Amino acid sequence: MTLCRGIWIGALTLVAVTAETMSSARSDDVPTLNVSPLCHQLTDKSAFAEGLASITYDQCMEAEQTDRQTIIKEWSTFSGDDKKHCTSESTMGGESSYTEMLTCLEMARDVRQLKSEAASSSAPSPGGTAPAPVGHRQPTRQ
Repeated sequence: MTLCRGIWIGALTLVAVTAETMSSARSDDVPTLNVSPLCHQLTDKSAFAEGLASITYDQCMEAEQTDRQTIIKEWSTFSGDDKKHCTSESTMGGESSYTEMLTCLEMARDVRQLKSEAASSSAPSPGGTAPAPVGHRQPTRQ
């Protein structure tokens, strides 16, 4: 009985390690979202007020797939934290959307880039004094 138990424990450990390895290998893949419910909702005329632009289900699905392709192309430019955050945000509480995910990812990436540029441009100058803010007189040495 102990030998059988040992074999089972070993087999379960192997399965767990393999599953974890496969999971982490795929954790950087672009998630697959079910956007069909969103497109059904967007194309349901009863859900919209009169006068709004109409879109067909096929047009909606095509737009979502176009955004997915853009995410795939740009995936490596997004940080791991932003990928996790935006994936969670675009899949929680209702219909999933590649458009929402793409917007979140691009905004997060662009904010990081702007902060980085601002930090490097506001670094102290080699002389030890920081440049004066825009509209202020530059300090002079005496």
